[in-house]
Amino acid sequence: MMERQQIQMLNVERVRELETWLKTTNIKLTQVNGQRKYGGPPEVWDGPTPGARCEVFISQIPRDAYEDLLIPLFSSVGPLWEFRLMMNFSGQNRGFAYAKYGSPAVATSAIRLLHGHMLEPGLRLTVRHSTEKRHVCIGGLPATTRQEDLLQVLRTLIEGVERVSLKSGPGIEGVSATVVFSSHHAAAMAKKVLVEAFNKKFELAVSVKWQTSVKPGPDKPQLPQKLAMKPLHHIVNSPQPPVPPPHLLRPPSIPPGFCKAVGGPTAMQHLPPPYCSTATSSSQGHLMSAASSASPVMLLRKLCEATGFGRPLYEMHCRDTGYDGFLHFNYKVCIPGISMAFEGAVMILPGPTASTTLEEAQRAVAQQILQRVSSNQLLH
Repeated sequence: MMERQQIQMLNVERVRELETWLKTTNIKLTQVNGQRKYGGPPEVWDGPTPGARCEVFISQIPRDAYEDLLIPLFSSVGPLWEFRLMMNFSGQNRGFAYAKYGSPAVATSAIRLLHGHMLEPGLRLTVRHSTEKRHVCIGGLPATTRQEDLLQVLRTLIEGVERVSLKSGPGIEGVSATVVFSSHHAAAMAKKVLVEAFNKKFELAVSVKWQTSVKPGPDKPQLPQKLAMKPLHHIVNSPQPPVPPPHLLRPPSIPPGFCKAVGGPTAMQHLPPPYCSTATSSSQGHLMSAASSASPVMLLRKLCEATGFGRPLYEMHCRDTGYDGFLHFNYKVCIPGISMAFEGAVMILPGPTASTTLEEAQRAVAQQILQRVSSNQLLH
């Protein structure tokens, strides 16, 4: 119903104008991960790969403005290496985009010339330097982790890893790693999947966040206009989990030294009964033996059933869209037999449909609750 209502709001005439422009110019656009991309680089590109501060962030874009208006406008400043327009399920844009040029000087010119440009009466574009975060911090790694082994492991789990550095000392539990990626997109994708990947492959609970010590440039991008909070899902029984992404299904080639560093008991085995596998229940033992292969949604469900609780009930709302393309969800999860409700927030990249996005958000919620379980925060 939600998708049908959104589709009815599409400006069909503008979509036809876009299709005509694409046929006339022979420009190719690629739809991937909630965005529509031109270039990266385009076939006509002549020059090296752009470096830092070559990308601008564009917000306040009218929802029925597409590449036929935006690419010529931003190409008027200089040749585009890449243009990415963020899209939603209905076919409308989500109000923001990224344009990357060949040099910082051209990007600065785009800000000077196009910030405040009026595409439609009363609607002026906001153009700022993109933060282009590429540094991610992974915390909670074992003290025996070696830099070269971690680098090899990361490159089997995610694309775009350039280099890794390790930190340890007072105030750091285990070892912390700073990972540098080739692009902001690669770093954002890693931030989305690495927690689950480490849990699945090594039964290791790590934290993954942006590296705050790497400061962005002086021009910070302005957040797009916030969306009204809309309920995407009423309280329902948890569905069957979606199939994990292909790169998580591939058995990577793991160096033996790293396996020893991160192997051992699961995080849940540190919990007191009835939550750990040291309890006498055979069903709990079976549950923990299957923990590495189950999705977070199914694992949380089985854990609740094995301990005598009912299936988790999920209530989720999409709060807004972040400047980096992530959807922000608020959630409330009720587990029969537990007096408290679990509340919090997660952020995910959108999937190809509303249902797959909702399933991915549910996986992130279940993962977050399981991490709280592993920290002994689950109360009777």
